Amino acid sequence: MKHTAVIGAGMAGIAVARTLMQAGHQVSVFEKSHGAGGRMATRNTPYGNFDHGVQYFTIRDPQFMKAITHVPGTPEICRPWSANAVRVLDPLGRVVEAPLPLREPHFVAAPGMNSLLRHWAQPLHEACGLHLESQVQFLRRSAATGKSWDIVCSDGVAHTGFDQVVLAIPHVQADYLLRQSGAPAAGFNGLNDMAGVEVAPCWTLMLAFPLAQPTLNHLGPQWNAARSTHHRVAWICRESSKPGRSSVERWTVQASAQWSQHHLEDDAQRVQDKLLKAFSELTGIRAEPGFAQTHLWRYAKTVQPLGKKHLWDPKLSLGVCGDWLLGHRVEDAFVSGLSLALRMADKSQ
Repeated sequence: MKHTAVIGAGMAGIAVARTLMQAGHQVSVFEKSHGAGGRMATRNTPYGNFDHGVQYFTIRDPQFMKAITHVPGTPEICRPWSANAVRVLDPLGRVVEAPLPLREPHFVAAPGMNSLLRHWAQPLHEACGLHLESQVQFLRRSAATGKSWDIVCSDGVAHTGFDQVVLAIPHVQADYLLRQSGAPAAGFNGLNDMAGVEVAPCWTLMLAFPLAQPTLNHLGPQWNAARSTHHRVAWICRESSKPGRSSVERWTVQASAQWSQHHLEDDAQRVQDKLLKAFSELTGIRAEPGFAQTHLWRYAKTVQPLGKKHLWDPKLSLGVCGDWLLGHRVEDAFVSGLSLALRMADKSQ
């Protein structure tokens, strides 16, 4: 039985960890935030939840479909979202393409997008293998054996005795962590491959209108979600239209990649003001929100993926996985993590 450290508790990290546990490995997951989820994130507020990262997911891969439909408790969490969506809005909020049936089923987790991975991470939690609020500072070879790995976190605590390590984090962070760790981690054979990956940032705005008249079905337009050609905004979604959510009128606005990159280091209040103005232009909602908050995802949507399912260095027993290797979908992260775990669990390797 091998002891594996997984850095990152997003979809790829949890897929690796669950699969290795099922293969009989001991697994420890280190996550810098307070819960599992990664970009399948949910912001809890007094006015209801916001899915301020991943908005929905599709199921194209048969292994992902099997996990969604067969893991106990998962079908009750994952619900179809029949959004009344328009395909494109012009910069003035006019519908360019009329509402159309979704080309494929869209799903959300309830009551928030993070519910799925928190459910899947429960066996890790029960086995005391989920270390939250534990940001990994660097990796090092064990002084005792010279072969196993130690994980040193930012609080100075060293977790020792890992036979293999997986980095399930954005490529920029994986590159930095490996180089920061020095030899032998900096000699990982996939480092040069990561150089061609490009991932765009995304500013997200969350708005709530708790004073909207309860006698009205909703505030503003008749549609619930839209892609936009506005230079500031790429996506708008009415959160309260998703199954399992509260009825308080809430909207999530995600900025375009180009605008987010240009305003990457802007003050959050300035970003909020600009995105709120664009939201009003696109939806016609001029009311003052009772709640407004922004969040920056520095590594949001993959623009140029690596083109491989995972990276694995058998000499160092180091691996890397994530959606950015294949694309930007939730199921890309799942497939990447699963494929790496199956390779690591293969006794013929």
